[in-house]
Amino acid sequence: MPTGRLEHANISVTDPERSAALLMDMLGWKERWRGPSMKYGRSVHVGAEHDYIALYTGDHVSGGYTKGNPLNHVAFTVSDLDAAEAIVKRHGLEPFGHDDYEPGRRFYFFDWDGIEFEVVSYE
Repeated sequence: MPTGRLEHANISVTDPERSAALLMDMLGWKERWRGPSMKYGRSVHVGAEHDYIALYTGDHVSGGYTKGNPLNHVAFTVSDLDAAEAIVKRHGLEPFGHDDYEPGRRFYFFDWDGIEFEVVSYE
């Protein structure tokens, strides 16, 4: 049976530089690539060596997404949940849904475009 892992997710945002700054600040990620997309826009890729988020935009991207249509949320693990929450707040976003249950502590936030993110720590 083959094995695998998630290599990347490509999400549409209105301001990929703003979104990239948040993810790099909160997760310690680096910018991997930026440039024109194959069709009608541009992307900024941020992540680690083997996985990343492609932040795509174009003239047709307007934000204002609705949770669950089709994405419920994207989740990240961090080593220091309190520090991650402080960074989210510093970027002007409002954490909510704080909880502590097996297997870890977590909170959620919506970005500027209405995309929901979960941040969890198993530490």
